[in-house]
Amino acid sequence: MSEQSNSVQKKPPYGMIAILFIGAFVAILNETLLNVALPSIMEEFDVNATAVQWLSTGYMLINGILIPASAFFIQRFSDKKLFITAMLLFTLGTLLASLAPAFGVLLGARMIQASGSAIMMPLLMNVMLTAFPVEKRGAAMGMFGLVMITAPAIGPTLSGWLIEHYSWRMLFDLVLPIAILTLVLAFFKLKDVTSQRAIKLDVISLVLSSIGFGGLLYGFSSAGEKGWDHPFVYGTIIIGAIALITFILRQLRMDDPMLEFRIFKYPMFALSSAISIVIAVAMFSAMILMPIYVQTIRGISPMESGLLMLPGAIVMGIMSPITGKLFDKYGARTLAVIGLIITVVTTYYFSKIGMNTAYSTLVLLFTFRMFGMSMVMMPVMTNGLNQLPAINNPHGTAMNNTLQQVSGAIGSALLITVMNNRTKVKAEELAADAMANMGSSTTQPSAQAAAEIKQQIMNEAMLHGINFSFFISTMIAVLALILALFIKRVKPNHEEVAAKHLDTVQEE
Repeated sequence: MSEQSNSVQKKPPYGMIAILFIGAFVAILNETLLNVALPSIMEEFDVNATAVQWLSTGYMLINGILIPASAFFIQRFSDKKLFITAMLLFTLGTLLASLAPAFGVLLGARMIQASGSAIMMPLLMNVMLTAFPVEKRGAAMGMFGLVMITAPAIGPTLSGWLIEHYSWRMLFDLVLPIAILTLVLAFFKLKDVTSQRAIKLDVISLVLSSIGFGGLLYGFSSAGEKGWDHPFVYGTIIIGAIALITFILRQLRMDDPMLEFRIFKYPMFALSSAISIVIAVAMFSAMILMPIYVQTIRGISPMESGLLMLPGAIVMGIMSPITGKLFDKYGARTLAVIGLIITVVTTYYFSKIGMNTAYSTLVLLFTFRMFGMSMVMMPVMTNGLNQLPAINNPHGTAMNNTLQQVSGAIGSALLITVMNNRTKVKAEELAADAMANMGSSTTQPSAQAAAEIKQQIMNEAMLHGINFSFFISTMIAVLALILALFIKRVKPNHEEVAAKHLDTVQEE
């Protein structure tokens, strides 16, 4: 087993990694693919906005519940069995969604899809960390970043084009043959790279983790729509927080925890996690606020809205492998600081956009912002993971993916709440000014003119809310920049890491 491990280190299994890449790509692509299609689905199945939103919220919840458990699955089951099971679930969910005769069936199909996709990302990351030596991980993780960043960015543009020309079912029909092909290739070509351990699943930990992460994700993702004072929002957040604290305390007392929280004693991993959380919160600002600004205020079509973000996605895709190689040469701090300076500047300019900002200006700003972020995410994450012993790789990848899910939900809720509050205050101010002007005027406006004034007030107020949310996002990015100054290049003791990995293998 040790010889096999060494051979893998010398020559990484590129064919196997390519199969995992395709599986992970379609799984992540599918996460954002459906957002543009929600209005069409509402119309076909005659459901309201709250119900249809569960197609996205439910997918995210299943991910949030299963990703923390992925550390157990990766250690307990072989790479081949785990990937084939995950891909089979994803393919089955995709087929069911394509044929769904009712909304309930479609929702169930999305949940089945999510249960498969939740395992793919942590599994792929873990295989990459095992297959490549530390000095080559940057380039490898750069390719991984290509999947992680490009897929969700392409999703809205691709779905916007498909929805304009075909039924929403085409979104699943497009993914299905790729998923089937990946499943067939995995069955014949996939080999096992990581070692397994005969560990048992602690059911209480799984229940606490599901309630904890699920409660927080649902609570924060509902806050933007329902408001923080809704009992369902603060109730689920409180229950989730209590369950999560109990879960963490239980993990710290266990010899073989489901999710190892003691990995935060490694300073660079802890710092990289903190930076990743802050960046995820800031990143979601453009992903959420831009479509609102472009479609609601400016009246630009969903297709053009998606195209606006496409150059940024392409730049991120091109930069990801390049950034990986630069990381191997120069380390994470230089890249993160440069990338975050670009992110801070471009996010600040977004806080100054107006009613007549040129479409080309928006494209350039968004593209430069994505260029900046492409230099931050994977180098920071890889630097933190490099400090962990091999035995803790599954826990590190599971923790990173879980924190991104939770911080993304918190970031969305925070920025939407800030936008809504500022919009409300500004609308009241503008309405009061308009009433005062009308009171001093001798002629009263017609019903049509009054409606136009009201719409103009709402658009101006919403723009003010979006600008302020981008300003808050700028401050969050500044915090990430300050944290990035403390990054140190990790050069672990190769013999110690190899010995720990070998001990784990020999225990089998």
